[in-house]
Amino acid sequence: MTRGRFVVFEGGEGSGKSTQAALLAERIGAVLTRQPGGTDVGAMIREIVLAGPDLHVADRSEALLMAADRAHHVTELIRPSLEAGRDVVCDRYIGSSVAYQGHGRGLDPGEVERLSLWAVDGLRADLVVLLTVSATVADERTGGARDRIEAAGAAFHERVDAGFRAQADAEPDRWVVVDGEGSRDDVAARVWTVVSERLGLGT
Repeated sequence: MTRGRFVVFEGGEGSGKSTQAALLAERIGAVLTRQPGGTDVGAMIREIVLAGPDLHVADRSEALLMAADRAHHVTELIRPSLEAGRDVVCDRYIGSSVAYQGHGRGLDPGEVERLSLWAVDGLRADLVVLLTVSATVADERTGGARDRIEAAGAAFHERVDAGFRAQADAEPDRWVVVDGEGSRDDVAARVWTVVSERLGLGT
């Protein structure tokens, strides 16, 4: 049986990745999931990590919680789906930990990546779609901070954005950068153009 294809959407707050992940998954008949929170265990971890801004979680604890979610998620859902021949589209994956906990929180990005790769037993995405939008558009879409990560401040999110771009620059064979501004359908068309070309999909 042919292994399914694993596509990940990455991007900052308000980039539209959740919307575009859902649209692509529907178009190619893929399993749609997200991190954190793609399993029952992950949903509990998500509540902690994305709690209100008043909850303090140490930076290393945050990185470990994300890795724990990822380990369970891959074991219980992603890898079995891929091995069964199903395509999987995931809203956030390792790149988010490198960007948020690495670049954003000031942890070593390489160590954060190695932690995540260990957690998932080396499973990498076949393609990572990075959606980019301006800070103004992101603020308009999110309506302001709602959780502790969104409330981390402008400088934090600038570091996160830089972290995503650094990863895309370092792995151009795996990452593609797509302009996330404009209408939902316009962005979806851009996404489909790069995804279909990279993965050899039909129209």
